[in-house]
Amino acid sequence: MMAINIAINGFGRIGRLAFRQLFDTDGYRVAAINDLTSPQMLAHLLKHDTRKGVMMPRLVIVRTA
Repeated sequence: MMAINIAINGFGRIGRLAFRQLFDTDGYRVAAINDLTSPQMLAHLLKHDTRKGVMMPRLVIVRTA
């Protein structure tokens, strides 16, 4: 089965919640995240969420644009 590619526009509270949900769901792949903040800051905010706790998987930042 091919995964459905998803792009997230805005990585605030709702964008991060959507990412976490899609991360654990088979059949979906987050292909792109669009936000004004630096990728390093977004990775930190995702990993250290005050409501959901620490996200354990290692995050890799890939820039292609």
